[in-house]
Amino acid sequence: MEEYLPLIIQLVSGAVGGNLAGKLLPKLNLGTLGNSISGILGGGLGGYLLGMLGLGGDGGMDAAGILGSVAGGGVGGGVIMAIIGAIKGAMSK
Repeated sequence: MEEYLPLIIQLVSGAVGGNLAGKLLPKLNLGTLGNSISGILGGGLGGYLLGMLGLGGDGGMDAAGILGSVAGGGVGGGVIMAIIGAIKGAMSK
């Protein structure tokens, strides 16, 4: 179970990051559910990419590993939510 904890942290942080980005960027907002789903997707992707770059820590549960998971998940969630929101906005014109 401990090996899945960084992934769970990234997914939850992604959902939070997606919703925060939705509040900060109202023109790209997908609604709470849309922000959460895109944020979860972005959180997993962001955490994976940071891990590949060696910036996400070693996946351990020390302070650096947890902060890396939270940062990667939150930023990834916000970025993916904004990208999906922009694409949705462009398609609706």
